[in-house]
Amino acid sequence: MTSTAIEETKPNFLRVAAAYGVHLFTATGAVWGMLGIFAIFEGNYKMMIVWMIVAMLVDGFDGTLARWADVKTYANGVDGALLDNILDYLNYVLVPAVFMIHTDLLPEPVKWITACLILLTSAYQFTQTDAKTEDHHFKGFPSYWNVAALYMLLMNLPPWVNFGFLMLFNVMVFIPVKYIYPSRNSYLRTLTLVLTYLYAAVGIWGLLLYPDTPSWVAWSSLIYVGYYLVLSLIPKNKTPAHAN
Repeated sequence: MTSTAIEETKPNFLRVAAAYGVHLFTATGAVWGMLGIFAIFEGNYKMMIVWMIVAMLVDGFDGTLARWADVKTYANGVDGALLDNILDYLNYVLVPAVFMIHTDLLPEPVKWITACLILLTSAYQFTQTDAKTEDHHFKGFPSYWNVAALYMLLMNLPPWVNFGFLMLFNVMVFIPVKYIYPSRNSYLRTLTLVLTYLYAAVGIWGLLLYPDTPSWVAWSSLIYVGYYLVLSLIPKNKTPAHAN
């Protein structure tokens, strides 16, 4: 074997370091989730919001970074998909379930049963073999319980109304609607990305103002939620592959 061939088979140290660095970046989600739970126990919902936002930002960017660093080639000793699922269950399911038990946003008699149902239905949702479809969709309600919890905190709806919505979302886990994955959506992509980034920017700004968040922030953001639902309900085999 020539020296050139030997060099070509050696792993590129910088590429390997970058790939494992992305996995480490993803793994910090466990830290943000733990800090979020401690903030809930301390009744510091402002900091809970901060840690929730940090966890969502990590989750929002780690996939792009993983593809850029080609982690499947240069850090294939770590199962990135499994790591992502573990941390998503922590931050999108467990943390908001703890929050719902610890607050008065749900009726007292049903707090624990609601939290337990969220944990159980999400365990099913996360472990479906096609929970994330090959064409980059979530099958069934994609366990956005942290988003639901933040809406409950900001909108101050009656506890029984919150309970009704959460029960509806639990049922939606089992209905095989294909919900879009905004960052990997292939139809109406430009519009979807613009609206998603606008929704995220305004939402983060509003949440960081808590408890003085303007009431219009939560209500106006429902426009994007409606757009997301409509786009998800469009039959996928009838939608142009790259419509903008």
